[in-house]
Amino acid sequence: MKVLVIGGAGYIGSHVVKAMLDAGHEVTVFDNLSSGQLINLFPRASFIAGDIRHPDDLDRAFSLGFDGCVHLAAFKAVGESMSEPERYSVNNLSGTINILNACTRHNCTNIVFSSSAAIFGSPAYIPIDEGHPTNPESYYGFTKLEIERILAWYDTIRSLKFAALRYFNAAGYDPDLSVRGLERNPQNLLPIVMEVAAGWRKELQIYGSDYDTRDGTCIRDYVHVSDLAQAHVNALAYIVREQKSLTVNLGSESGVSVTEMVEAARRVTGKPIPATYTARRPGDPSALYATSERARSLIGWNPTRSDVDTLISSTWAVYQYAIKEGKTL
Repeated sequence: MKVLVIGGAGYIGSHVVKAMLDAGHEVTVFDNLSSGQLINLFPRASFIAGDIRHPDDLDRAFSLGFDGCVHLAAFKAVGESMSEPERYSVNNLSGTINILNACTRHNCTNIVFSSSAAIFGSPAYIPIDEGHPTNPESYYGFTKLEIERILAWYDTIRSLKFAALRYFNAAGYDPDLSVRGLERNPQNLLPIVMEVAAGWRKELQIYGSDYDTRDGTCIRDYVHVSDLAQAHVNALAYIVREQKSLTVNLGSESGVSVTEMVEAARRVTGKPIPATYTARRPGDPSALYATSERARSLIGWNPTRSDVDTLISSTWAVYQYAIKEGKTL
């Protein structure tokens, strides 16, 4: 198939591009490089510079004709979404509508959308399944949930088939070092841990040590980014084959505490990784992890790289490469 990967120069997007290429698809990347990086582009994929906020850019891309597209071009910082909702409205909501309208104008009838566990808010129960109540606690989470609802209407009215993939915590890098672009201003735990291990940060701050968990720190569900990428390949194949839309959770189904992740990182990297405990952040639930039974049964998805050691070792390999290249924070 001919596949347009929107946001394909970013961290997750570049891994999706690799998985699509490895599956034999003809891939074009569409990215404005605001957070994506040229180093993440693959020679086997075509590249179009453009912005989802500009319909003309999208028309230029979609006019090439695609069987399906993957949408990974959202702003994603939870805190920023609460301080700058206007930017998130324009990019995440209006930008997505621009993509969907381009799909309908150019007869691209299949779309895979990167949704988020942020749509759920604080869990009413765990593990979280697809029927869990949706009550986002950030504007970012609201935009993701609203896009899912818009997709359902475009399916009803325009027969646009979609797969909404609700990620939990993406982590890791492809083990072959084919993706080497480090995230800019990372917000997630593992890259911050790696920056401390690399000597780019003095220490790690762990938010809260008195949660009702096995060691007092938050528990989260970490999924290897290559496993997530494979889910996009499987989901696109499903909606094309079955002509049915799809919504699934993508998690490893096992929770890892912050302390457990840091201790494992010390062991794998051989670095001391200084850490201090500080106050809880507002809105952080004690534990958050998924059941991915629906993804297993419908699209045959099974996370095979999401164990803690693989998550850390594959990430540390990319940071070691960056250190060798002389990168600093």
